[in-house]
Amino acid sequence: MTASATMTIRVSSETKLKLERIAADTRRSKSFLAAEAISAYVDCELEIIEGIKRGMADAAAGNIVPHDEAMAEVDAIIEAAEAKRTDKA
Repeated sequence: MTASATMTIRVSSETKLKLERIAADTRRSKSFLAAEAISAYVDCELEIIEGIKRGMADAAAGNIVPHDEAMAEVDAIIEAAEAKRTDKA
């Protein structure tokens, strides 16, 4: 089991009541649910931040596609998908 640390947070009364409802309905503790929610949030945010950093590094290295080219490729993909859907109909 991973070591844990204690944190104190403030939430609105409404959020606390909602958390209590979820805890009762799932038979989980509020602490467990809050820890799961925070863990999921942190993982998601770190993934976003790392993606942004990779994008910034790519841009700094010149690994970019001009907007017009990117949009032309997106438009072509959409047109192909629409044509395929029309053919099936």
